[in-house]
Amino acid sequence: MNLLIIGSGGREHAIAWKVSQSSKVKNIYVAPGNPGISLEEKVNLIEVDKPTTKDYINIAKEKNIDLTIVGPEAPLVDGIVDEFKKNNLKIFGPNKLASQLEGSKDFCKNILNSGNVLTAKHKSFTESISAIKYVKEQNMPIVIKADGLAAGKGVFIIDDYDKAYKLINDLFTGEIDGIKTSLIIIEEFLQGEEASFICLVSGDKVVPLASSKDHKKLNNGDYGPNTGGMGAYSPTKLIDKNISNIVINEIIVPTLNELKKQNIEYEGFLYAGLMIDENQVPYVLEYNCRLGDPEAQAILMRLESDIIDIFLATINKKLDDLEIKWKNESACTIVLASEGYPGPYKKGIKIEGLDHEINGTKVFHSGTKKKDGNFVTNGGRVISVTALGINLQVAQAKAYDRSNQISWEGKIKRHDIGEKEINNKFIFS
Repeated sequence: MNLLIIGSGGREHAIAWKVSQSSKVKNIYVAPGNPGISLEEKVNLIEVDKPTTKDYINIAKEKNIDLTIVGPEAPLVDGIVDEFKKNNLKIFGPNKLASQLEGSKDFCKNILNSGNVLTAKHKSFTESISAIKYVKEQNMPIVIKADGLAAGKGVFIIDDYDKAYKLINDLFTGEIDGIKTSLIIIEEFLQGEEASFICLVSGDKVVPLASSKDHKKLNNGDYGPNTGGMGAYSPTKLIDKNISNIVINEIIVPTLNELKKQNIEYEGFLYAGLMIDENQVPYVLEYNCRLGDPEAQAILMRLESDIIDIFLATINKKLDDLEIKWKNESACTIVLASEGYPGPYKKGIKIEGLDHEINGTKVFHSGTKKKDGNFVTNGGRVISVTALGINLQVAQAKAYDRSNQISWEGKIKRHDIGEKEINNKFIFS
């Protein structure tokens, strides 16, 4: 098989790395990719500046691609799956309408409401005056979300009325980190533990992947602004068999049923971002229509099955025949980022220590490029380091040992990925 992977981050590197292990795959093309991904066997980068759906279709035809895997959300929301299928090209991922679960927080909330799925109390607004009036009637803290895609940075937890009023105005005028929206959602602040529930969906069939937990806040102790994710681990005891069954039967299935009522069929990865309260009741914070990043790195590190079988079973509607095998180990991923992220940051800084190796660890490239033969920084999240261990504590230690070998001026990371689980500090532990 010839495969095309769309994307350029750590998630796409992890997918390419896992796909390269399949005996079914001959050539892997990644567009636009990053130079770190090209270190993997069978991988060829196709460097395209600001690629369009048409560019990807042309690549798929020119390279005789048998299957295309879409990593990030933006192409899915833009309708790349629909266009590929019009051209009789096989592609893995939800279509444009189904991807609105991630592409529009307002659409997602409407689906959750109509399906009686537990989520935060909320209201949507298209202008600032009524939004500010509503905020004045709410207790702090509150959550304010920009509708549309924002690379994980469009959600704000606010505990001050004046800050809320300013944020609302800034979101509508485009003053917040380049985010401009015509619609915002204001919702109650839910307390509990966050977890990621990622599953495969094909029609009405649902197969869960390994459980995982992301760390979205920039700083230790879950403080600071939201990011695309500063670390993750898999599995997590937050999602036991009971919680998994509740999520499938009371969250995922009702969501899919509501989509069907609108003649929307879902196919691909479906990621429910959950808040599990002190009574171990899961609420939906958001849906994503793809693998998480950095959850993908941790989950795929533990995957024993051939990932190609997973992709093919999904698109061929044979999930009933799919049995996924996982390593009986934990995986921990540490994200190394540029100082200033998720705001402005410097690029082009030489990265040291990438050549070291620790058994059971893997370095995935996110925001890197080559300059004068050296890897340099080229993004906010630059590198993610994933390690396997007999338990989370061992995996965490190995991941931090390896991440400490990698350095550049302005490197930042969290130092507490997985710490709450290791120390049984969850609210219902």
